[in-house]
Amino acid sequence: MEERKELKVNAIENGTVIDHIPAQNVFQVIHMLSLNECENQILFGTNLDSKKYGKKGLIKVNNRYFDHDTVNKIALVAPTATLIEIKNYKVIDKKNIVIPDHVSKFVKCVNPNCITNHEDVITKFTVIDKKDVKLQCRYCEKTTAKDNFTFI
Repeated sequence: MEERKELKVNAIENGTVIDHIPAQNVFQVIHMLSLNECENQILFGTNLDSKKYGKKGLIKVNNRYFDHDTVNKIALVAPTATLIEIKNYKVIDKKNIVIPDHVSKFVKCVNPNCITNHEDVITKFTVIDKKDVKLQCRYCEKTTAKDNFTFI
């Protein structure tokens, strides 16, 4: 009898697959997207073998697609990720996630004295380092590294 070396997972009929997530960031992506509160079927894996990255993570979300801002959130946490949209079991779109040049609305400034933390002002950042993912606030100019991101 031949030994089975793969785990087979059902394909999703409609929804999104986020592939090539850095393995250590899978749970951060799940939390950031509030998938723990989602009633749709979700499958995730972490520390999966990857020829390109050594280890990777994967999240499949049934019946859910992500808007532009959500894709930008994913890019900040998992810049190597690939987004695959599926309809009727067929891939309709597959794209590598790209870190945007500017981010607004969904990351909190780390500076407790920043105007965005005291008044009803939308946060705005310039991405100043795409390799290590660092943001600079447009209001107070404080730099925030990816380990300190708080998503709002």
